Amino acid sequence: MTKKTVAVLLVCLLLSLISIACQKREPLVPGGKKITVVATLFPLYDFAKNIGGDMVEVEMLMPPGVETHSFEPRPEDVIKVNKADIFIYTGKYMEPWAEDILKGIDNKALSVVDTGRVIVLREEGESGIHHDHKPAGREHEAEKDPHVWLDFSNARTMVGNILNGFIARDPANRDNYVRNAAIYSEKLADLDRRFREGLSRCKTNTFIHGGHFAFGYLSGKYNLNYISAYKGYAPDSEPTPKRLKELIGNMKIHHLKYVFYEELISPRVADTIAKETGAKLLQLHAAHNLTKEEWDQGATFVSLMEKTLNNLKTGLECQ
Repeated sequence: MTKKTVAVLLVCLLLSLISIACQKREPLVPGGKKITVVATLFPLYDFAKNIGGDMVEVEMLMPPGVETHSFEPRPEDVIKVNKADIFIYTGKYMEPWAEDILKGIDNKALSVVDTGRVIVLREEGESGIHHDHKPAGREHEAEKDPHVWLDFSNARTMVGNILNGFIARDPANRDNYVRNAAIYSEKLADLDRRFREGLSRCKTNTFIHGGHFAFGYLSGKYNLNYISAYKGYAPDSEPTPKRLKELIGNMKIHHLKYVFYEELISPRVADTIAKETGAKLLQLHAAHNLTKEEWDQGATFVSLMEKTLNNLKTGLECQ
């Protein structure tokens, strides 16, 4: 257990002594105060905002610009969750620290929405993805891919789970939540159609990503051959010189003109591959989080995915 996690748990214990007021919430009624929601990652934040509309106040736990896999909650984050009506997260594989927070939360009225519930997680080595090196010393569970929102069918399931959480907490506004969720779910279905059509006629179906292994769901859904530079699902182990040589060889074998890099992580690996092969750089945005500039510009999950689609179509030389 890290020092930061210990500090978080100590704060949780203190909250159990000093936050009695958190249990004395006024009942939610039509026209009353908004439901307060804390969502861990950007996709969940955006889903919740679209479903809740004017009836909810949504806050993202992850500060813009922070790389999600290296994030550890601060004491103020625990306090924020403790004061909320609803806490939304992806699941234990994406946010392993979330359950530590919840164990110590004093707010017994807090509603918790695990948006990854009922979604079957991919594992390394499944068809549609290419990842020929497994991280040493990791448990089998850690090899499950938590980036579930990058299959838009999964994203729609997550929207449904959030919808159920809102209705359970605020049944008086059920019709509004259902209507909003249906509208947004159709946007995700349209996004799926555009990806399917846009990636159906391409010169190649192979792409090399100089980032961590985040696009297994997307590549599997659209029959792409995805080669990742990093080991595992967290960007904490850069490729060895041998691995870089293999990636450069793959670029030449598949006659690839572009190499992709990841948001919020230095493009150094992708840049090295590009310099050795003459390829150009393109970003693939997995939407875990966004930059401060993207946040200020009002970027949405759909707009980030549209950018990813356009860059994939360029990189794969699609018609």
